[in-house]
Amino acid sequence: MTKPPFYVDVAPYQVFARERLGIEFKDPQLLVTALTHRSYVNEHKKTAREHNERLEFLGDAVLELVVTEYLYKHYDEPEGILTSWRSALVRTESIAAAGQALEFDHLIRLSRGEKRGSQRARQQITANTFEAIIGAIYLERGLPEARRFIEQHILATLPEILTSGSWRDPKSRLQEVAQSTDGETPQYRVLEESGPDHDKFFTLGVYVKGELMGRGGGHSKQVAQQEAARAAIAKYAAKKAAETD
Repeated sequence: MTKPPFYVDVAPYQVFARERLGIEFKDPQLLVTALTHRSYVNEHKKTAREHNERLEFLGDAVLELVVTEYLYKHYDEPEGILTSWRSALVRTESIAAAGQALEFDHLIRLSRGEKRGSQRARQQITANTFEAIIGAIYLERGLPEARRFIEQHILATLPEILTSGSWRDPKSRLQEVAQSTDGETPQYRVLEESGPDHDKFFTLGVYVKGELMGRGGGHSKQVAQQEAARAAIAKYAAKKAAETD
């Protein structure tokens, strides 16, 4: 029997949902869509018709709501601090780490070009896919199940974030660390610009006493500075750990 043009073997996705998500999807195609990148649809127009961006849009909103509600109910801190905590929980790096822990990379349907993309690009794809999975869970099982999933995989990292102080603005943290350690103020420099004018990507470095302490990239210089500052903070922490060993 000839398979229909949009046929997908859903068995691997059902196993993933059952074993990694703890959910039996009544509509496994929903999960297939959550794990389908736009580039795959563009490359396989005759056999694929729907990518995950709409589910990502939905999942992002559900994630924001659940995290905000949780922080509001469990903590009495002012709005500014709660906003910083929420930002730390839902930033790309945090979401991508949660996605990597679920080990679904092999199930993401990507174009050949995207499979060869940079580590940063894959991290963004993993984070977006995780949000799309939240959207699929919400549609399949409703808000309670989506909340359980978010609490298990995102909110469970909050104690570590609060203990490490990683929720604080990275540039401000780095300035404190650099001044207390080296008596110097960090300096940021543009290392590279790429891409068209409407979609520039900036790579910046942060220097302390002339030494490159961290690199970061983003579609704005501000984002790249924050990423570079995070990398520099990690380098300072590694140096401190090495000194105490």
